[in-house]
Amino acid sequence: MSAIISATALEETQVKPNPGVLRLCAMAAAALAVGLAVSLSVASNGLMSLLTQATIYAVFALGLGFLLKQNGMVSFGHALFFGLAGYLVGAAVNLTGWPVGTVIVMTLAAIGVFAFGLALVIVRVPGIAFGMLTLAIGQSFYVLVSKSRGFTGGADGMNINFPAQVFGVELASFQNPSSMFLICWLTLVALVLLLALLLRTGFGPLTEAIRENEERVRFIGFRTLLPRAAVFAISAMVTAAGGILSALYTGFVSPESLHWSVSGTVLIMVVLGGSRTLWGPAVGAVVYYLFRDFVGEHTTHWMSIFGVSLIAVIVLWPAGIAGGASRAATGVKQFVARRLA
Repeated sequence: MSAIISATALEETQVKPNPGVLRLCAMAAAALAVGLAVSLSVASNGLMSLLTQATIYAVFALGLGFLLKQNGMVSFGHALFFGLAGYLVGAAVNLTGWPVGTVIVMTLAAIGVFAFGLALVIVRVPGIAFGMLTLAIGQSFYVLVSKSRGFTGGADGMNINFPAQVFGVELASFQNPSSMFLICWLTLVALVLLLALLLRTGFGPLTEAIRENEERVRFIGFRTLLPRAAVFAISAMVTAAGGILSALYTGFVSPESLHWSVSGTVLIMVVLGGSRTLWGPAVGAVVYYLFRDFVGEHTTHWMSIFGVSLIAVIVLWPAGIAGGASRAATGVKQFVARRLA
C-alpha cells in the first residue's frame, strides 16, 4: 500500500512540460523552417546578400529593443558594442591566432563585463540624459578607433585574416550569402528563444516592474540597480553578436560601425517593428532593408517616403508592425469565435 502511495506521489511531483515553453520551441522550429525555405527558394545572390545584412542588423535591433522593452531606456550609443565586437574579434584573430570559437566567446564575455560595469554608472541617469550619455560614450570610442591607426587601421578600417576553416566550416561558407543567411537566421532565432525563456523567469516580471515604477519596487525590498545593469549587459552582448556576424561575413570592420548614426538607424528599425515584443525589432530591420532597397531603386528620395511611412505606422500602430499584427490576429480570433458561437 505504501509503495502504491509513494509511486502516486512521485508521479504527482514529476515536472510536467510547460505548455508555454513548448509553444516557444514550436514557434522557433517554424521560424527555422521559414529561414530554410527562404534560403532554398531565393536564387538571386543580390537579394540573399540583402537578406543576410538585414538579418545581421535584426540581431542588432533585437539587442537594442530588449533594452527599450525591459528598461524603457533609449540608447544612442549601442553601435559601440556592435563595432567594438568586430574590432576585438579582428585584433584577436590577427594578432594571436587563437581558435575563432574561443575568440568569439571571449569577446562576448568581455563585452558583457564591460557593459555591466558601464551600466552600473549610467543607468542611474534618467530619461534623455541617459540617451545623451550613451551618445557621448559611443562617439568617444568612435573617435578613439578612428585615430588609432597603428592598432585599428584608423579611418581605413581593419581587414580580418580569418583561418581557412571556422568552426570546422570552410571560410567561404561564411562569405556566401545563402549559407551565411542561414547562420545569421539561426543565431537570430536562437537569441529570441533564449531571451523569451529568460523573461519567463522571475527576471522578466522584476525588470518590467522596475521599468514601470522603480521607486515602488525598491520600497518593497528589491534591489533595482543590478537588474537594470544586467538588462543593459545582455542587450550589449546581443548587439555584439550582430557585430561578430558582420565581421565574419565581410572580413572587415571600420570605425563607421561605431558611429552614432548606426545606432539611430537601428533605433528607427526598433520603432518601426515595435519594442513591446522581442521579435518586433527584427521585423523592423528586415522591413527597413527591403524598403530601402526596392524603393531606392526607383527614386533617390526614398528616405522621405520612408519617413512618411514611418509616421503612418506610428499613428496607426503605436506598438509598431508587430503590435499591429498581434492586434489584427486577436481581432480575427475574436471574429471567428463569435461566428462559431
